[in-house]
Amino acid sequence: MASKLLKRTFHISTWSACPPRSARSLIAVAPSRFFSDSNSQPVPATAGSSPLPPGPPTTPNDAPSPSSASRYGSKRRSESTHSSVKDPELAKFAAISDTWWDSEGPFKPLHLMNPTRLAFIRSTLCRHFGKDPYSVRPFEGLKIIDVGCGGGILSEPLARMGAAVTGIDAVDKNIKIARVHADLDPVTSNIEYSCMTAEKLVEEEREFDAVIALEVIEHVANPSEFCKSLSALTIAGGATVVSTINRSMRAYATAIVAAEYILRWLPKGTHQWSSFLTPEELVLIFNRASLSVKEMAGFVYNPLTGRWSLSDDISVNFIAFGTKDVQ
Repeated sequence: MASKLLKRTFHISTWSACPPRSARSLIAVAPSRFFSDSNSQPVPATAGSSPLPPGPPTTPNDAPSPSSASRYGSKRRSESTHSSVKDPELAKFAAISDTWWDSEGPFKPLHLMNPTRLAFIRSTLCRHFGKDPYSVRPFEGLKIIDVGCGGGILSEPLARMGAAVTGIDAVDKNIKIARVHADLDPVTSNIEYSCMTAEKLVEEEREFDAVIALEVIEHVANPSEFCKSLSALTIAGGATVVSTINRSMRAYATAIVAAEYILRWLPKGTHQWSSFLTPEELVLIFNRASLSVKEMAGFVYNPLTGRWSLSDDISVNFIAFGTKDVQ
């Protein structure tokens, strides 16, 4: 089964998050790709004046491999399956929660990446639910939950695109900031924000047309159980979107060494290389949670323009769109 999953073809759409009607002719579809086509080579960490973190471990902690799916599913039997949060991670983000809406602060990379993340979400959800991607409010009639919403930088544009949005986060301070900012605009003031985990919301038997968790899974205690919770929140035939960072040497060099220690875009210690997931691992985790990955794309940063774009390169940042199997 694993070999079949890894040979799945992923089509990547590249239209903008809010394309003008005159840009219809610019919409393009990239060639299909296979995981086996990836030929990215490890990039050694660049030396700099700032002290660098220790190199990544030879064997990543808590990370599954395609050949060890069953082991990974049972690795943390001693941990509670009722919550996937890590207390150190909560403390880390609570410390910088005041800066969520500072586009030049610690969350600057997410602000820069947001239009590209929305491009992928808009493209895949509109195609899946038969919506018009050129509509001002293409998500009208859809219930979407933003898991790990932080200060609401994704929840708000989703609401402006017509969705009935619920945002949850395990850091209470994040939720308070999200509510205050959302209330500044009547269009976003109806977002339902709650301080809770995905597992807690599952207990309340809530379901949504689309479940989105961006840059969250690498910070949870149990990615496999977390994805099962995302699946439980998704209606049958609904959509689940997850983005994260590949556990590659190139990602270590760019997302940790460069971003945290050289460019200082992020506070040191924001990411742990051993907590990253490879695309193959995410596909297998999705599959065990009754989710089928249908589309995957990478995010690449252009230092000359200061912008991110969708790409066929999934060696560092990538995003996956899946659908929940209909039983």
